[in-house]
Amino acid sequence: MKKYIGIAVLVAFGVLLPYGLGSYAIHVANVAIIFAILAIGLFLTMGIAGQINLAQIAFFGTGAYASAILTTQTGLGFWPAAVCAVLAAILIGLIIGIPALRMQSHYLGIVTLGLAVAFTNLVSNSSFTGQAQGINNIPGPTLPGIDLSSEYNYYYLEAVALAIGIMLAAFVVHTPLGRRLRAMRDDDLAASAMGAEVPVLRMAAFAVGGLYGGVAGVLYAGLIHFVAPESFSLANMFFLLAMVVIGGRHNLWGALVGAVALTLMREALVNFATYAQLAYGSLVVFMVLFAPTGLAGIPSRLRSLLLTRGSAGPDSTRVAAYIPAPSLGRGLHAPAPSAPNVVEVDGLTKNFKGLRALNGINLVARKGEILGIVGPNGSGKTTLFNVLSGLYTPTEGAVRILGDSAARVAPYRLSLRGVARTFQNLRLFTRLTVRENVMVALDRTLTRWSWRYFLWPLGVWRQDRGMRVAADALLERYGLSDLADTFPTELSYGAQRRVEIARAVATNPEVLLLDEPAAGLNGEEVNQLRLIVKDIRASGVTVLIIEHNMGLVMSLCDRVVVLANGAVIADGLPAEVASQPDVIEAYLGDSSLLDLPTTETAGTP
Repeated sequence: MKKYIGIAVLVAFGVLLPYGLGSYAIHVANVAIIFAILAIGLFLTMGIAGQINLAQIAFFGTGAYASAILTTQTGLGFWPAAVCAVLAAILIGLIIGIPALRMQSHYLGIVTLGLAVAFTNLVSNSSFTGQAQGINNIPGPTLPGIDLSSEYNYYYLEAVALAIGIMLAAFVVHTPLGRRLRAMRDDDLAASAMGAEVPVLRMAAFAVGGLYGGVAGVLYAGLIHFVAPESFSLANMFFLLAMVVIGGRHNLWGALVGAVALTLMREALVNFATYAQLAYGSLVVFMVLFAPTGLAGIPSRLRSLLLTRGSAGPDSTRVAAYIPAPSLGRGLHAPAPSAPNVVEVDGLTKNFKGLRALNGINLVARKGEILGIVGPNGSGKTTLFNVLSGLYTPTEGAVRILGDSAARVAPYRLSLRGVARTFQNLRLFTRLTVRENVMVALDRTLTRWSWRYFLWPLGVWRQDRGMRVAADALLERYGLSDLADTFPTELSYGAQRRVEIARAVATNPEVLLLDEPAAGLNGEEVNQLRLIVKDIRASGVTVLIIEHNMGLVMSLCDRVVVLANGAVIADGLPAEVASQPDVIEAYLGDSSLLDLPTTETAGTP
């Protein structure tokens, strides 16, 4: 209720604001709204999707120049020209986003900055853009019965555009597309392994930036009636970047507050431009060092400090026991010899320059089988999983999963086929809650269906509610209901392991790769893990598990494959493998493997 009251007050303030402003002040307010729309686009591209975009000002310029050229040189009306200009900005966004498919981090920032410089040079030296003189006498928009040549009336047009932009951004962020973008931002490899189409998502992020930049550019051309290269300079790009960083790049309202505050600050310091630039830069450095989440993140950081003061650490007692599925009790034993092979590896070799990590691996896993992959550190176990899940491309050999080749298939495509995995080092999405981590995995839709955000938002909302219900049911089964709204970094290590397995199962896999799931767990947690894995197998899923806890391996796995120096040295039943001298020599160096317990209680304290 408080949230809705706050929104109502904000709307009322926005409606009544022009009545208390003079002609200069209303112009400043109009410029502030345009920068706020620009900031939303940068917030979505950089803060939500994690793509360093220093070309947002080029999208802005594309919208403004395209609108100006179409209205002054072709005679097209403002509104048809505006539609074409926004589409042109989206297209430029897609073009500028192409480098994001091959590079990330500061490399992407350098490339997008270079493209922004190229845009400025283009409009400064092209005759059709008026070169350095720009384009003037740009006609403004018209609406029946409303005089939009008045900046007071134009304010309301911009306010409507801003309101729509805010609602669209908030809707995207808190529904499936936004969750996938945030997951990609937090960990693109894990997101891809959960079925997120990372290349498409990166392009979509820049297209959204182009959409907001184009709208802002059209409104700017209609307000000023003049465009020139200096409006789209690098100085303005860094000014826009400062707005988002200072306000809070991960928070929509923070980006808006940053845009409005810095626009007003610039007007107040208009007579001290040199000192103002120094102040903006210093403030950005200060925020990055001492408040990386921006002004919007300060309240939550203070709450976190107050809540954790005197705390001994994460409370793991809130993790309840796993609730077995009704199918538990069926399929708990090794699959029949006639069961089909779902994983087939033939002559698999993987080289890293001069290092051969895998050397002619051959193995199969049948449907409904629990296959243990063991071996000393450095034997190639995780490398094998990285090949099976598409993170690595094999140097030689063949890999077939579920009857199809998987040797050179992107991780998200394998996930959509039915391959899921966990990681040796936890790769949860740290800025998503436990529930949101699971909802990312539940989302099996393709990014190309994002058109529904514009044409059928009700369908998107219904889909999101359905995934929320399914996520809550899965969390309850895994004993994580009390932690649903908690961020992974606030959980104990064992709870995080449980979340990662639940997230992998949420993809509804046919093949599940578990990479050292018992690492760091206590005895009771290991017993819970044993129950979980058997329950997963009982549903017909083939499980491949890398594990150093030999008690768990011996009591859980139907068959064990032993690796050493990147090659298979043993493959058979656990008891048979444990007695082979070369396994003892390579893996343990003594005969202690023979004495490991094989009962259901193996691994307890």
